[in-house]
Amino acid sequence: MPHVLILGGSWFLGRATAELAVAKGWDVTIFRRGRSESGPDPAGVRTIHGDYADARSASDLAARGPYDLVVDNLAFTPRDTLAMAHALSSVAQKYVVISSVSAYKGWPTEPLTEDSFTLDCEPDAGPDPGYDADPGPSTYGFGKAGCERAVLRVFGAAGSVVLRPGVILGPGEYVGRTAWWLARMRKGGDVVAPHPADRSIQPVDVRDVAAFALTAPTGVFNVTATGMDTFGDFLDACQREAPAPTGTALHWVPPETLLAHDVHQWTELPLWRTYAGAWDVDSSRARAAGLVTRPIAETVRDTAAWLADGGALVTSERAAELGLSPEKEAEILADHRRRTHGSDAR
Repeated sequence: MPHVLILGGSWFLGRATAELAVAKGWDVTIFRRGRSESGPDPAGVRTIHGDYADARSASDLAARGPYDLVVDNLAFTPRDTLAMAHALSSVAQKYVVISSVSAYKGWPTEPLTEDSFTLDCEPDAGPDPGYDADPGPSTYGFGKAGCERAVLRVFGAAGSVVLRPGVILGPGEYVGRTAWWLARMRKGGDVVAPHPADRSIQPVDVRDVAAFALTAPTGVFNVTATGMDTFGDFLDACQREAPAPTGTALHWVPPETLLAHDVHQWTELPLWRTYAGAWDVDSSRARAAGLVTRPIAETVRDTAAWLADGGALVTSERAAELGLSPEKEAEILADHRRRTHGSDAR
């Protein structure tokens, strides 16, 4: 049976990958930092605790090999990823690095393919490389681009898999975007929704990313949903799964009104962004290589079920940033009514 090493295998994508590999009957080793908020180990795995940036931990992992596959969810600082890749190079056949669409220079303002330019970051760069701009590059994106280069330097194109997911949702989600919308629907009343309702969106389910990480051939792949789902589909699913009280009404507010009220894109209305490239990431290469993505309604349904079954968000500053305050939402709705004389267009 294949032996897979999952770096960061205790929560969200890492956990989903570990659980799927176990279900396939694989021999699964996970490496985790032992953070208590990440929850217990997945069932059926061998666990090694350590520090990703520590050379002794990397040597210990190498000694536990060989591995048919390494899936690296901890690749944020290029020099640490470079050291880990070097440590595992003699005992691993293939190395999957989980990168991000944030590694592109054009994210989120331009449509993207795998041939789009990535940010310039050396494979041995330290923490927080580059700079932050809004919209535009981020130190997170620079770091991901450098980690890609680190893995490619060590394993070469013949042994490397670079996955660039967009937004990942689903059971275990730690940021809380879907959870916020579900909670808002459960509260009921008049809800601000970002017009237009028919705008295509591309969040990808964590389980679909996990499945592709285990089976992808070598190469570079964007990992996003098809774009067949819309923001309206997403919010309709949230209303249905909350469930929203009778009388809950979505008011599709134009972007110019939202921007006039300084609504923070991506956070105050989670998943809303006006930039042209935010939901225009081509993943046809990955689909040709076996990526299959499920509809957003299934992701929302299963996330709601996970939360209802005791699933909890990992406490983070990012989760605390999400959502409109009731006061700001009321102000936006009042302004929207004045501008449209009470009519709403999906």
